[in-house]
Amino acid sequence: MRENIIGRANVEDTPELEAYYRELEQYETGALWTVANTIEPWAPQSSSVPVLWRYADLRDHVLRSVQLVTPEKAGRRVVYLNNPGRRDVSAAVGWLYSGLQVMNPGEVASAHAHSASALRFIMEGSGAYTIVDGHKMTLGANDFVLTPNGTWHEHGVEPDGTPCIWQDGLDIPLVNALEANFYAVHPNLQQEVTYPVNDTSKTWGHPGLTPVNTTWSKGYSPLFKYEWAPTYEALQDYGKATDGSPFDGVMMKYVNPITGGHVMQTIGASMQMLRPGEKTRAHRHTGSFIYQVAKGRGYSIIGGKRFDWRERDIFCVPSWMWHEHANASESEDACLFSFNDLPVMEALGLYREEAYGDNSGQQILAN
Repeated sequence: MRENIIGRANVEDTPELEAYYRELEQYETGALWTVANTIEPWAPQSSSVPVLWRYADLRDHVLRSVQLVTPEKAGRRVVYLNNPGRRDVSAAVGWLYSGLQVMNPGEVASAHAHSASALRFIMEGSGAYTIVDGHKMTLGANDFVLTPNGTWHEHGVEPDGTPCIWQDGLDIPLVNALEANFYAVHPNLQQEVTYPVNDTSKTWGHPGLTPVNTTWSKGYSPLFKYEWAPTYEALQDYGKATDGSPFDGVMMKYVNPITGGHVMQTIGASMQMLRPGEKTRAHRHTGSFIYQVAKGRGYSIIGGKRFDWRERDIFCVPSWMWHEHANASESEDACLFSFNDLPVMEALGLYREEAYGDNSGQQILAN
């Protein structure tokens, strides 16, 4: 019996129908009513599941890759995050990829370019840098860096630095699903630095001010590095002027300083602050999110399951899944960095959001 739902397919299988379906298969076709309830659900049904990746569990495994493979042979030393519901496309959640990359002092990864958009969020270490289309940026903990689609980019750690680990975030699964991914290695393996170091921050990193006579017309932000210190200061200042969102606390979006829109065409990013003891209300929305704890400790309830997190842990929220966050400290704030696919959802008119019932909080399900 096909699923019995008013207004949807409700067709009882018979020997004649089964034979008919087999006949259709010979022509690479099928009867819509046999799949209608699957391909047109009443509401989004994510195949992703909420996952918490604890940094304390992963750090030694990430560092061990340094002894096992060289950057020249591996291309990038990365331990990627594999959602149990998305293993077929190597996604951390939805159509988003994430991984932890490590580099030792003195190492340089070759330059390449690809159709997928990418970002880095620095977790630990000193001396790291990224070069994007000739712009070199020095990187510190909790800095957020863009390597937009189609740009030449490479990473390295200065010889006097320390081992560095950062989170990579990309839309590889999405671009592959669209069958639009290209990849190229720089003909010289490394690119020249053709601008002053940290020039994008010096040019575009001043809120409320932009250069005159700018000719920037690309679809992504010209500010490639968003530093932690001014980001945290902005959150603290904003927190003094607002009660914040009941669903996200004090939350600010990283923006393209020219357009005020998302930093890249397919990936957006935000930083939010939960004040001491703050607990948000539950809501859900279309769009997948990957969070990294930039500061503090707390917990999130996602789809009725509680996940306790601390600094550098990573967790995901699948599309259209109830979620709420809480700061476990009564004296220190907590900060969550996140990246998402909201630019795609918004551009296609697919974004929806709703609050949870009477918002007394989700019932925590038994494991």
